[in-house]
This record gives sequence, structure tokens and C-alpha cells, in this order.
Amino acid sequence: MAKYIEVIEWFDSTGKEMVHKFEAGGEIKIGAQLVVQESQWAVFFRDGKALDVFGPGRHTLTTLNIPLLNQIINLPFGGTSPFRADVYYINRKVFTDMKWGTKEPVLFRDSEFQMIRLRAFGKYATRVESPQLFINNFVGSQGIQDSEGVEAYTKDMIVARLNDVLGENLKTVLDLARYYDEISEALKARVKDDFAKYGLELVDFFINAITPPEEVQKVIDERSGMAAIGNMGSYVQFKAAKSMEEAAKNPSGGGAATGVGFGVGAGMGMMMPGMIQGAMNQQNQQGGGGGAAAAFIVCPKCNTQNPDGAKFCAACGTPLAQITCPFCQAKNPPGAKFCVSCGKNIYSVVCPKCNASNPAGTKFCSQCGAQLS
Repeated sequence: MAKYIEVIEWFDSTGKEMVHKFEAGGEIKIGAQLVVQESQWAVFFRDGKALDVFGPGRHTLTTLNIPLLNQIINLPFGGTSPFRADVYYINRKVFTDMKWGTKEPVLFRDSEFQMIRLRAFGKYATRVESPQLFINNFVGSQGIQDSEGVEAYTKDMIVARLNDVLGENLKTVLDLARYYDEISEALKARVKDDFAKYGLELVDFFINAITPPEEVQKVIDERSGMAAIGNMGSYVQFKAAKSMEEAAKNPSGGGAATGVGFGVGAGMGMMMPGMIQGAMNQQNQQGGGGGAAAAFIVCPKCNTQNPDGAKFCAACGTPLAQITCPFCQAKNPPGAKFCVSCGKNIYSVVCPKCNASNPAGTKFCSQCGAQLS
């Protein structure tokens, strides 16, 4: 004997379900009670199409209040005929803990670092605005019936729009901190219409972070450190003085180290004025003061002072030749990785065709595609 459904209702005990299919287990009887909670819609669904929508309250299913269902109901039993249809309950609340993020980094053309890849993630809040549109496009066409499926589909839409928004609002990742709010608002406006096509309203949208690759972050940190150093010559002399001071205080080397300590400690008083004078002379020369340059070269490996013009360190044999920047032709101390004058990577490969800077080891120019020697 066929089972007829007389009461249809659903309670969301978790508060996390966006859409729920009522499992009838039989045919729905005309005159059955449909119970819809204050935070719900009930949508009748049949043959891949959403039919009548019921708001909050208790509804008695009759041929008067289900006009669209009338088309699929046979009435051989005096208006009490059973009928088959699926009932979906739609949660009307705002879902606030929806997450989005890039599965793979997105490509971004940076004005400072050329082509780099960025990762991004954040949160958003959404709710169903049009239950029929939502059921037709998600349940009917996508086969999605839970909030996790809605989240997975909508976050892909967000990421798809991210690259366009970054290209229109950002020139370099160095300016990210200034434009977070602008990028967030622009991305929200861009995907709002995409959500509306599926009967969803994008209530809030947030970007938690946009991060460049680790190697780019290291370059940014190095640039910041160089900017904080200021005068490179003075900084090298200061580091040499600190190294000698630490050597004088280190008792771990036994008698030899103790002797060195005494020697360094005794000589510090006489050496410091000369080092300070050398730093001042170098700074005057860079500033146009006409002072003489320091008459020694500090070894980048052991900090030993060598005569000006020396090619190798007298203490450890490390080459002391200055490095010429391929971009501005400025002379840099031995061991330097970034030019003290223009800040660019000394070991970058310069494209002979368009003069663009490329990372060391690059075979083809990232700007024009020319082959690099």
C-alpha cells in the first residue's frame, strides 16, 4: 500500500545547512500540512524545475494555493489525489563564515619585480535572495545541495575575477598595504553580479591577505634593510668595528684568543678615530664635499682592512675586486648582491633588446621574449 505524506517540515539543528532536501518517502497528499519556519523558504521541485515557493507559516496544500503544481496533479479522487514532487527547504539566514582562496598562485605583472605569482585568501558572507533562481541554478543545473558545495563553487568565481581586479588597481606588491580596502571593494563589486545570477546576495566580502612568493618577500626585506642602512661605506666600517669588539670580548679561544683580545682592545682607542674619519671622508665625497676616500678595503669575509687597490685579502685570500652594477655602472663593495646606488640585483641578466631586468639564469626575457646570453 502506498504511503501518503501528510506533514512536511524540517528543523536545522546545525545552523549550517543552506539548502535541505526533504526526504518524503512517499507521495504527498492534497490537504497535507506544510510547515515552514521563520528563517526558511519551502520550494516544490519537479522535473528539474522549481515550482511554487512558500514562506514562513503552516500551509494546507490545496489546489488553490499551489497553482503551478495543479499542472502535474491528477484529480480522480475529488481533489485529494496524491502527487510526487521534491520539497527543498532554503535557509534564509546570512552565512558569515564562507571562505575563499587561491588553489594555485595567480600570475601578476609587477612594475618592480616583473612577472610574479600571488596567493590570496579571505572570507565572505552570503544569503539566498531568490529561492527559485537558487534552486534552478544550483540544485537543478549544478547538482549542489549543501552549503559546502555552494562555498566551493562561489569561491572559484571569486578567484576567477581576482587577477583582473589586481591588474586594474595595483602596480606593485610594494603598495599592497595601501590598497587592500580598494581591492576588496572592487572585487566585491565585480563578483556581486556573478552571485546574483544564482539567486545569491553577497552581503560582505573581505581580503585577509595577498602574499607574494617567499623569494620576493626576501628581496623586499633586503631592500628595506638597505634603505635603513643608508651610507654603505659607514655601515661596513661600523660592522668591522663591532666584529673587532666582539673578538676582544670572546674568551673561548684560549691563550691565542686572549692575546688577540688584548691586542684588539689596546688598539681600539687608536683605530676608532681613523675609522670614523674614513667614514666621514667617504660620506663627504659622496655628498660632494671633496674629501678623500678611505684608504683601505674591508674584506667581506673576515673584515680585515686591506690597502686600497688590493685584489685579494691579505688575511684569508678572498677576492676584493669591486663589482660593477650592470644597470648604472656604479662600483659596489666586494660580495654585494644589490647595487648601493640603484638598488637593483647586480646578478640580474639585462636583456640586450629592451634592457629589462631578468633573474639570474633566465634564458628568455620576461618582457619581450628575447633570448638572453
